[in-house]
Amino acid sequence: MAAYTVVMENLKERAEFMKESMHKSQTITDNMISILGSFDHRLSALETAMRPTQIRTHSIRKAHENIDKTLKVAESILAQFDLARQTEAKILRGPHEDLESYLEAVNQLRSIVKFFSSTKGLKSSIGMINHASNLLAKSVLKLEEEFRQLLTSYSKPVEPDRLFDCLPQSLRPSTGSPSKGDGTGMKEHQRSLETVVYHPPALIPPRILPLLHELAQQMIQAGHQQQLYTIYKEIRSSVVEQSLRKLGVERLGKEDVQKMQWEVLEAKIGNWIHFMRISVKLLFAAEKKVSDQIFEGQDSLRDQCFAEVTANSVAVLLSFGEAIAKSKRSPEKLFVLLDMYEIMRELQSEMDIVFGSKYCSEMREAAKVLTDRLAETAQETFVDFEEAVEKDATKTSVLDGTVHPLTSYVINYVKFLFDYQSTLKQLFGDADDGNSKDQLGVITTRILQALQSNLDGKSKQYKDPALTQLFLMNNIHYIVRSVRRSEAKDVLGDDWVQIHRRVVQQHANQYKRISWSKILQTLSVQGVSTAGSGSFTGEVTSSNSGISRSTVKDRFKTFNMLFEEIHQRQSQWTVPDSELRESLRLAVAEVLLPAYRSFIKRFGPMIEGGKNPQKYIRYTPEDLERMLAEFFEGKTWKGP
Repeated sequence: MAAYTVVMENLKERAEFMKESMHKSQTITDNMISILGSFDHRLSALETAMRPTQIRTHSIRKAHENIDKTLKVAESILAQFDLARQTEAKILRGPHEDLESYLEAVNQLRSIVKFFSSTKGLKSSIGMINHASNLLAKSVLKLEEEFRQLLTSYSKPVEPDRLFDCLPQSLRPSTGSPSKGDGTGMKEHQRSLETVVYHPPALIPPRILPLLHELAQQMIQAGHQQQLYTIYKEIRSSVVEQSLRKLGVERLGKEDVQKMQWEVLEAKIGNWIHFMRISVKLLFAAEKKVSDQIFEGQDSLRDQCFAEVTANSVAVLLSFGEAIAKSKRSPEKLFVLLDMYEIMRELQSEMDIVFGSKYCSEMREAAKVLTDRLAETAQETFVDFEEAVEKDATKTSVLDGTVHPLTSYVINYVKFLFDYQSTLKQLFGDADDGNSKDQLGVITTRILQALQSNLDGKSKQYKDPALTQLFLMNNIHYIVRSVRRSEAKDVLGDDWVQIHRRVVQQHANQYKRISWSKILQTLSVQGVSTAGSGSFTGEVTSSNSGISRSTVKDRFKTFNMLFEEIHQRQSQWTVPDSELRESLRLAVAEVLLPAYRSFIKRFGPMIEGGKNPQKYIRYTPEDLERMLAEFFEGKTWKGP
């Protein structure tokens, strides 16, 4: 308890000390506040005394700043007035002396209008704006006229020789005119067109294009886009059309095409193929470069102008192709149709690039329609040709049994087909799921079957059945030999060749049987009553018993008569292939001569001992061999 009392007393003493200390601190604080308050009162009095001086100083400084700003504005306004006077002088002089300086003046004039439009507080601003605007209006008219004159001056039709010089060497006409060529003589070159580089000509000098571009930009800024479009279309479209006319392009329709002789039409088609290549790869490509540079940065206007400039020229070119595709079909047109289809396919990628904008969509579509129509017409012509071959009723006859003109025509036709394998692959690949090789084989087989069917019919026109067989032998042999020596063999196959070689042999055997079996029967020792059963073996029995001298004489007389008749007739027949001709002669000699020698050896003595033996034994075996060598030479025909 005592300890607790002590502690409490200590705490009380400390509390009293702290209270006393705090009282002293408050007194000091009050004194300081009193002193600071005195200072604040003195400072306020001082500030009040100095405020008028500060206000005057600030006003003077602000006035100086305003004066400086006003002087600068005045200077800039005066500078704009001075620039306006200089610009006006340039504008009034016109663009002819210095176009670049004139264009610079027009830009300065626009900046002057912009300047005064932002300083409308000045009384002179409105007047200056009106004056500058009037000058701008005049300057744009001068720019429009300058654009027209400059574009006209440097827009000249391209001479054909200049275009030909831009072609790869192998495609340049040797005589300087495509009409002198055949139009399709570039086929070997076309097989490697991927490696060919074309160099479109510069239609407008490179130094002029930037000026035309700047003029076009100024007109667009001035809101004269429609005038620009009209001028450009009028000048450039006329130049493109003139270039094509100089090249030889004509506007021809279906009626014009129908009236033309085939030789004339064929030449025009060849030229058209040449013109299409030149137009798309050179002329139109160069024209696109011109519009791209003049209207750079103005995509819509650029594409619209190019489309309008080329539309009519493209239409003229495609109209001829359409006229051919729609004209009456005939077999001879197939290859020019394939040529035309080929060039349209070749140019498709260029067409898509050069005429790639939405404004050229009609031209792209027209080109595609033409390509499809050419393909359709070509396919229909294949069918027409097959039917024409099978039903050919030409009165042309080959009295000597040689190869018929129809056969050589059809075979040449088939050979030409295989010059177009890549084209036919595209043609039938589009229509037959890419099975083009098989399709070509089917078409070729059908054409050759139609030909053989027609030849069978023509062979029946001969009164002599032996000549029928010789005719078929000659023609089938010609077909087989031609196939073996052409690319058709790869499509038709070895089996086809072997089968038809056997057909040739069958006709040769039939010829020998019909022509020589009867005469060989006269050399048989069999009696007359059994002679009809003789064969083409030439066999003679070893016995001459039962054969009288008179019978032997009759046999020799009959042999002489038959052989002379055959010799006279068949020396006028023709086997045009030398190997086949010699083979056929040898086959006859191999059976005739041994039979004749055997007959003379056995029965000759019965005649030689009598009167006038030469009357019956007219020919030696050597004579027969010499006369056989005269067979199938196609001597002058004296009648069937």
